[in-house]
Amino acid sequence: MSTNAFFPNINPIQYEGPETDNILAFRYYDENRLIGDKTMKEHLRFAIAYWHSFCNENSDPFGTGTRELPWAKHSDPMDVAKARLEAAFEFFTKINAPYYCFHDRDIAPEGSSVSESEKNLQEIVSLAKEHQQATGVKLLWGTANLFSHPRYMNGASTNPDFAVLCHGGAQVKAALDATVELGGENYVFWGGREGYAALINTNMKRELDHLGQFLRMARDYGRKIGFKGNYLIEPKPAEPSKHQYDFDSATVVGFLHQQGLADDFQINVEQNHAILAGHTFAHDLQTASDAGMLGSVDANLGDNQNGWDTDYFPTDLYDCIHAMMVILQQGGIAPGGLNFDAKVRRTSSDLEDLFIAHIVGMDTFARGLLIAHDILENSNFLKMKQERYASYDSGKGAAYEQGNLSLEDLRDLAAENGEPQRRSGKIELFEMLINNYIK
Repeated sequence: MSTNAFFPNINPIQYEGPETDNILAFRYYDENRLIGDKTMKEHLRFAIAYWHSFCNENSDPFGTGTRELPWAKHSDPMDVAKARLEAAFEFFTKINAPYYCFHDRDIAPEGSSVSESEKNLQEIVSLAKEHQQATGVKLLWGTANLFSHPRYMNGASTNPDFAVLCHGGAQVKAALDATVELGGENYVFWGGREGYAALINTNMKRELDHLGQFLRMARDYGRKIGFKGNYLIEPKPAEPSKHQYDFDSATVVGFLHQQGLADDFQINVEQNHAILAGHTFAHDLQTASDAGMLGSVDANLGDNQNGWDTDYFPTDLYDCIHAMMVILQQGGIAPGGLNFDAKVRRTSSDLEDLFIAHIVGMDTFARGLLIAHDILENSNFLKMKQERYASYDSGKGAAYEQGNLSLEDLRDLAAENGEPQRRSGKIELFEMLINNYIK
């Protein structure tokens, strides 16, 4: 069912190898290449973000859009939604992406009532299902936009007005219905306005309890209608709220355990959001992975000089190497994936720029995968890390880890052994090792 109406001058993107000079070809992403026991396609599980790619006109607070969207030229919002769907699946198939992701309001316009909004969404979902069946493209995850409409200016599930919370519940119900209908493998919650603009007028404990109750209700409803995938929470410290309750991976881990949600929920880590929280991408990935909760990744790139969510396409090779090392060590990211929650720059106004941006993002992660796998399989990296902690592998160190020593025991051992020998952390050696595997 895919068309050739919106990108007629773009042929399907093929792998041509590192030596190609074709800007519309993959240099490193060879989907069928085996890396260990999986293909690149299986390792990376790339997804296209519906909102940035097909809804964003490159507007910003200082100016209107610079990007013309040929599928958005209809007067009827539903006609726009149908044309956008055609454009999206044409893009998915030409870029050779196995998955896509959406918010409910990305794919279907809000109506004048709850019932009309549900009807609009159901109509587009039926068409999307036909496109999925015709192309083989799958839904990685769905979600509800609970932050754009003015009613959500004080949050959705954390709103002090119960009537607003009810609207949020209606939206999530419909979005879960849509996700299940389309075979979505995950469902995401991003609390962009689940936080506060000012603490002085906020009952934070009550709002957090309401958020927990809302998530439990959504979990239970999804399971009731047959959703078997992961629920994901996407951390971000601020913007648009002054402070968001899903601040970072560590905060979300604690919240999920506190609210009894740890068995059903995992974390969707975004690079740009980790930067805004004052962390590295690798830090938030590792924190989530160590907790057994790294479920998926929003792949993009933040600008350290800016204090906002720039959502550039991922081009930092080091970031991608470190990300893939975390993912490989936990055994993969499925049923999650790498979703390009990224937008072309405001000055990138050609339709082909959308292809180029995804190509460079997919190639950078593919190259990161190759290097990360090589390091883990063929270098001393893991051995070097293990040796730093060798004193805990036997004797009194092992007894400590097992909980068999007291504070008095520690004192006596310190007195008996005297001043410890200094042991270098060898940070520069670890950095050298990474660099030596970049070829």
